[in-house]
Amino acid sequence: MGTTTILPVTFTSLAKEEIKRLMHVDGFDVNKILRIGVKGGGCTGMTYILDFGVQTEKDEIFEVDGISVIMEKAHGIYLTGMEIDWNGGLNSRGFTFNNPNASKTCGCGTSFAV
Repeated sequence: MGTTTILPVTFTSLAKEEIKRLMHVDGFDVNKILRIGVKGGGCTGMTYILDFGVQTEKDEIFEVDGISVIMEKAHGIYLTGMEIDWNGGLNSRGFTFNNPNASKTCGCGTSFAV
């Protein structure tokens, strides 16, 4: 399990603030690391993964402004160049994904095709 210095995705300052806030909520499992990835499903073929988990042998680990991030090496082809943002508004609250690799996205913004 190696360490890489260049994360293939970027986070806006609002996204980093929200992730750090979540990591300081009472009951947060400090043994878990932020995971970025993809999985099959959703209305256009693939869905983004953004949660906290445990590193496996398939993962690379990155450091972003004090936040450890893990991602399966194979997911880089789908995610390289993507920007993750946070919207805290009343009508559209949550993380958003701006992925230049997506040929098509769904209306909710969490599903895409390549």
